[in-house]
Amino acid sequence: MTPIRLSTTSYVVLGMIALRGPSTPYDLKRAVGHSVGYFWHFPHAQLYSEPDRLTDLGLLELSVEDTGRRRKTYSLTDAGRTALRAWLAAPTPEHFEMRDIAELKLFFNEVGDANNVLSLAHEQIKQHEERIAVYEGMQERFGDAPEARPRMLTLELGLEMEYAALRFWTALAADDLARLRRTRRAE
Repeated sequence: MTPIRLSTTSYVVLGMIALRGPSTPYDLKRAVGHSVGYFWHFPHAQLYSEPDRLTDLGLLELSVEDTGRRRKTYSLTDAGRTALRAWLAAPTPEHFEMRDIAELKLFFNEVGDANNVLSLAHEQIKQHEERIAVYEGMQERFGDAPEARPRMLTLELGLEMEYAALRFWTALAADDLARLRRTRRAE
């Protein structure tokens, strides 16, 4: 079956509701912030508008509180679960995409001051060390929980990417990219 053509944000919304159960847009924003938000960034406003669109397509069901704040809560329909499963099963021919502002600045470094590269490297080392600490903390807290095992795979990939970036920026700061190349070739 060919998956329905939806945006990645649509699939994030469907997937989060599939994992969490019925959710308000605020619930989705918080859940994304503690999960896929670490590696897939998009405007949070989309998490507030996309559920209505998915409801119009019959992929989510909407219930609104009768009183009080009249919160909207969205649940996955059978059609939504089918669309999500079809998307998950479909091949992913797109190449790995990284949107890293530091890499973009590094690309244009010759236009700026030569000292900017070293400054950038030190900033990136700090950021990657901090993210590694966050990810390793998650691994310690949730790594042995059977219900968390499927998501730990994504965490492992995130750690590998953070360590690779840390190796690069550390070698750049030490003016030792030759060692990094030798190590890579030896592997």
